[in-house]
Amino acid sequence: MKKTIMLLSLVATSVAGCATVTQGTKDVLVIETKPEDAQVQLSSGQSCVSTPCAIEIPRKDAVKVQITKKGCKAREVNVLSKMSTSGGAALAGNVLVGGFIGLGVDAATGASKELTPNPVVVTLDC
Repeated sequence: MKKTIMLLSLVATSVAGCATVTQGTKDVLVIETKPEDAQVQLSSGQSCVSTPCAIEIPRKDAVKVQITKKGCKAREVNVLSKMSTSGGAALAGNVLVGGFIGLGVDAATGASKELTPNPVVVTLDC
C-alpha cells in the first residue's frame, strides 16, 4: 500500500509542470494610453472600449494591439510571448525533479512564458 501511494505521488508531481502550477497558463495584459479613453482591439478578437484596461490572454499567444481614439493617430503594438525569468526557474525545477512530462506541459501551455511588453503604454498623437 505504501509503495502504491508513493508511486501515485511521484506520477502526480511529474505530470504538472512547475510553471503551470506557479504561474498559470494565462496572463493579464494591461493597456494604458495618454490620453485615456482610447479603444483597444487585439488580433485575438478581444477588445476593451476604454483605456486603461486589462485583458486576460494565454501566455503563449503573441498578439497585435490596435489602439484608436477619435482625433488621434491610430497605433499598433506587437506583444510577444517570451521565456520569463521565473519560467526559467520553473524549467530548472522540472529538470532537477526529473519532471520531463512537466517540462512538456509547461512548453505546450506556455506557462513558462510572459507577455512583453506588459503593460503596453502608448502616448497617442492627437
